Amino acid sequence: MGRLFVVNLEGKIYSCRHCRTHLALCEDIASKSFHCRHGKAYLFNKVVNVSIGEKEERMMITGLHTVADIFCVGCGSIVGWTYETAHEKNQKYKEGKSVLERYKVSGPDGSNYWHSHGAHIGGSDADDA
Repeated sequence: MGRLFVVNLEGKIYSCRHCRTHLALCEDIASKSFHCRHGKAYLFNKVVNVSIGEKEERMMITGLHTVADIFCVGCGSIVGWTYETAHEKNQKYKEGKSVLERYKVSGPDGSNYWHSHGAHIGGSDADDA
């Protein structure tokens, strides 16, 4: 394995909750209406400082998708997933984008999102209605 270079972002950033490695810019948010097992999740057009896991087929609320988990390169924590392929035509906009789970990242102001016990835990993504 080669030498690891970590990208430092400037501006309002989301970072790994555990090690503070920069992951994404606020301006790259495509949608804030996603959900995961632990609460809110945001869809980003671009993320950095992540490694991509194995591709797998997952049935989500919006249909079948080929996805891969993404991991922080700083500490190895899983921080979300990336969409490789959307099998339904109306979900193609997700391809190449990544989801960061809010409870696994710190917000631009340094805040952490803590999921509530009443959070929706039934699915892995939500419609952008």
